[in-house]
Amino acid sequence: MNQARAYLDHNATSPVRPEVSAAVARALELPGNPSSIHQEGRQARAALEAAREALAGLVGSSPARIVFTSGGTEAANAVLSGALRRQGLPAPTRLLIGATEHPCVSAGHRFGPDAVETIPVEGTGRIDLGALGARLDALRGETVLISVHAANNETGVVQPLDAVVALARAHGRALVHSDAVQAIGKIAVDFDRSGLDALTLSGHKFAAPKGVGALVLAPGITLEAAFLRGGGQERRLRCGTENLPGLVGMGEAARMAGAGLSAEAARLERLRDGLEAGVLARAPDAVVFGRGAPRLPNTLCFALPGLDAATALIALDLAGVAVSSGSACASGKVARSPVLAAMGVSPALAAGALRVSLGWNTLESDGVRFLDAFDRVGSSLYKRRGEAA
Repeated sequence: MNQARAYLDHNATSPVRPEVSAAVARALELPGNPSSIHQEGRQARAALEAAREALAGLVGSSPARIVFTSGGTEAANAVLSGALRRQGLPAPTRLLIGATEHPCVSAGHRFGPDAVETIPVEGTGRIDLGALGARLDALRGETVLISVHAANNETGVVQPLDAVVALARAHGRALVHSDAVQAIGKIAVDFDRSGLDALTLSGHKFAAPKGVGALVLAPGITLEAAFLRGGGQERRLRCGTENLPGLVGMGEAARMAGAGLSAEAARLERLRDGLEAGVLARAPDAVVFGRGAPRLPNTLCFALPGLDAATALIALDLAGVAVSSGSACASGKVARSPVLAAMGVSPALAAGALRVSLGWNTLESDGVRFLDAFDRVGSSLYKRRGEAA
């Protein structure tokens, strides 16, 4: 039980940094409500606004543009409620979403079935810009909301948001939202320069506590109505007393992620590439998904033909290695990935998909442990498969 384990599932959640835990503990000692005007309330408000400023620095925006939420799902649901507005434009009447979006986007909107269209992706997992451009050309004169994530949670594939924004601007009446949950804290994001109208994020993906997130709205963009009504907090859009300890923790995590972003990305990419090379050396028939496209530096998603992911996950877990088969948002179930299906991956191959995702506390020894376990697990499962055949 005391044997060290290798935690390689940071895309599901990244363990809280010790410095973040300490910041949360300090915030728990603040007695005031951030909305109160007495000294204790002002101290709480100062801590909240310091966290907002730190997050703004990480995402490249003004603190005034940030609305705190309980996480990425709530933030995305708010943006995709149909209430997003650009000054001078009517409400969007149609939603275009990428085929590999997270369920908080694909199932988290409030547009009617006839008002939603899915834009296909290429084999690498990148959005089909030709298809998106064609649909926008066909929807001239209609106000459209486009939602394309910054990076995929399963494959790590990074989307060409600059090109998506350019198509939207050429259309003239299109707004662009990006679910940046997997990108924030892993690659550089500059919201103000991106041209995006809205961005959503979740703290626990970059070593903050679970249960905190934010949406970022560009100048001239707002929500027509509050998505949580009440006392007027968070620009009167997300009412209710803020989760001060969690948000202070997210602010500390944002400061730490931003301070070492480029160096940490380079370190994780080296580790990731070493794992990828190790997997391919041991299993030359393995398929690495998104390999021909830009990817997050921490993510490796691959499959072995004939390998069952559920069985492999259990065997790796017993060997002291925590990885996943894709998204952690399916109540612990291992099912065929809609992301891989959208990329044209066969059901048989997708059934063997494993995701390894690295983070701030990943060491080279963790990679060695994974490859050793993969050696043993792969040999055992292939031996059984051969005997069954």
